[in-house]
Amino acid sequence: MSVDLAESERVAAAVTPLLPSALRPYFGAGFTYSHLLFDEYVFRLALRVFREAELDAAVGDGAGAEDVVKRAGLEPRRSLVPVDWLLRHLAARGVLAREDGAAGTRFRLEAALPELDPDAVHADQQQHDAFCLPSYGLAETAANDYPAFLRGDRSGDEILLAPTRLPLWVGYFSNDNALYAVNNRVGAAALEAWMKPGEGAVLELGGGLGSGASAVLERLAATGRLRELTAYRFTELVPAFLRRAQRLLATKFPETPFLTFSALDMNRAFAEQGVAPESVSIVYAVNTLHVAHDLAFTLGEIQRTLRPGGQLIVSECVRPAAGHTLYPEFVFNLLETFRAPRLHPGYRPNGGFLTPAQWTDAVDAAGFVNIRLLPDLAAIGKVFPTFYVGALGATRP
Repeated sequence: MSVDLAESERVAAAVTPLLPSALRPYFGAGFTYSHLLFDEYVFRLALRVFREAELDAAVGDGAGAEDVVKRAGLEPRRSLVPVDWLLRHLAARGVLAREDGAAGTRFRLEAALPELDPDAVHADQQQHDAFCLPSYGLAETAANDYPAFLRGDRSGDEILLAPTRLPLWVGYFSNDNALYAVNNRVGAAALEAWMKPGEGAVLELGGGLGSGASAVLERLAATGRLRELTAYRFTELVPAFLRRAQRLLATKFPETPFLTFSALDMNRAFAEQGVAPESVSIVYAVNTLHVAHDLAFTLGEIQRTLRPGGQLIVSECVRPAAGHTLYPEFVFNLLETFRAPRLHPGYRPNGGFLTPAQWTDAVDAAGFVNIRLLPDLAAIGKVFPTFYVGALGATRP
């Protein structure tokens, strides 16, 4: 199993004509090669976790995710989602046989697990583009404690969100890391394309360490539209993230009097937190709404915050099709806020990432209109099946 640079070049050449000009520089052969390398790296880590947690023995001659959790003696509440992901991910790569039936999905190990070294892929990435290595560090950190997490010995917050992990997140969310920066670049291009003249009052939800806002401000400055912003309220719930984002953005964009900072919990009423109804023209978020505990509630709060005709604009990792596994889930399935939101049978059948159709259904159900996507994910998916990022826009009537 190897990653082919020539294949990366072919895919990039096919994708480029399907992208708006603003995004073409970010999805070239270099990014595609890094994307495929990291996909392979996570696959190899998943194999390692599968073996170390003795899930291969638990699968035996056939088992569903619940059976595997029980046979392996894992903590069921936290382990079911990541174990199900591991089973489906390894089946998609041909390591496990999969059978879908009336009684559910069962998996079977028909041959010995392949021995594949993650470090070899890491070395290839380091030679190709070392700025992507923070993604590798985060995935390796998760993998090292995955068996302990599945057993219930360590929580996802302990593994990923301890204060000592902050440097990992700083590197991961950076716009220097192409594997994450594409989320910010797609969102910035969408906001600039859809922001109407004279309607530049923005509320950003879950801004993290500020790389999404930085990409927006850079994009608006590059296109001569930065002066159209009348307000940009950056919000983030994690205090350490908020402080660092404020330092970053205040240093990088010193002459931006419209830029303010505050905490905001999207799972609580916005008005109770100082955000007035009908006070902004754009609510913006990058990889944030998929962790809303109750998506319908949060979309309702967003709609109340928008002026009539205002826009919701989000950039999200999107699941190409229902049941498809994405490599960021390997890490984020350790966090309860990611894997265990309130579900909805129509548009939110699972935690984490949603398909474009599910996002469309969710914002439609919340009463938004003029729902659109950037770029054309359906067309791109035909030539790049694992393309995973897109922006969604919707308008409050």
